[in-house]
Amino acid sequence: MRRPVGEGAGAAGSGVTTKRGRAGTAAPSARERETGPVPPAAAAMNEAELVEAFRAQMREDPDVASAVAAIRTLLEFLKRDKGETIQGLRVNLKNAIETLSGVDSSVAVSSGGELFLRFISLTSLEYSDYSKCKEIMIERGELFLRRISLSRNKIAKLCHTFIKDGARILTHAYSRVVLRVLEAAAASKKRFSVYITESQPDQAGQKMAKALSKLNVPVTVILDAAVGYIMEKVNLVIVGAEGVVESGGIINKIGTNQMAVCAKAQNKPFYVVAESFKFVRLFPLNQQDVPDKFKYKADTLKTNQSLTEEHPWIDYTSPSLITLLFTDLGVLTPSAVSDELIKLYL
Repeated sequence: MRRPVGEGAGAAGSGVTTKRGRAGTAAPSARERETGPVPPAAAAMNEAELVEAFRAQMREDPDVASAVAAIRTLLEFLKRDKGETIQGLRVNLKNAIETLSGVDSSVAVSSGGELFLRFISLTSLEYSDYSKCKEIMIERGELFLRRISLSRNKIAKLCHTFIKDGARILTHAYSRVVLRVLEAAAASKKRFSVYITESQPDQAGQKMAKALSKLNVPVTVILDAAVGYIMEKVNLVIVGAEGVVESGGIINKIGTNQMAVCAKAQNKPFYVVAESFKFVRLFPLNQQDVPDKFKYKADTLKTNQSLTEEHPWIDYTSPSLITLLFTDLGVLTPSAVSDELIKLYL
């Protein structure tokens, strides 16, 4: 990753002559006299600053998706980069994405970062001037960020209509998108109840239950092992996703696959809600095909040489078990995902 450019590099040989005041300082310009001193440009981010900026985003806004926090950080990195060529800027951004993926190993950080890079990089084909090109890249980056920030609301509008009055819903772990869908359903005065798995090992289901209780939605936390037992009582299953793969399957919190298998066996619709920045270029055929960097926490991968005794945090659910996917691109069948993914990455 490119390190901050030294201050001397910009000043030496600049060819700019300034008038000196009595103390040897540069005389203020007309703009400075009107608006005050012009602040110096921020230095380029080094690796430690990049990581800290990402973590600060997560601390300041706990409700933000990790991918959105990563894209905000990458946008700030782009603004402060001191590279002099488009190719160099792309390399720096790729290195930054790898660094953030090493901090948060979720699929969404990796896919969101790559989509951000592809979206802004189209500019390099339109402009030959570097400064103009970078300016447009920043504008496109801000546009990309605004679009993905609206994703949850779009999905909620599409999905909550599938929740009928009196429905009994099963969900898994804590998903901000699922929560937004259920908020929209509650706001439309629908009466429904929710069963949620406790979701070991971090008991994320308890967090989801508290959030739903604040909406006055009847909620029951069940054991992860009780999914098969409770399935006959529910009308539908709604889960989020950490990643949507090329086949139309999903990667999500461990336990999602067994829930989908039970839903299929008992003919219950299994709905997935996910933002398009979670579409990732992977084509796993089974659990072993999912890369370890997504299965385990980043800290585990750094400290453990052997993963044989570690429990994975995610599993893969095949497209044959999924009824529909609700995304900000629209309502998709699993077979339609590959077409949308190609559009995103080409």
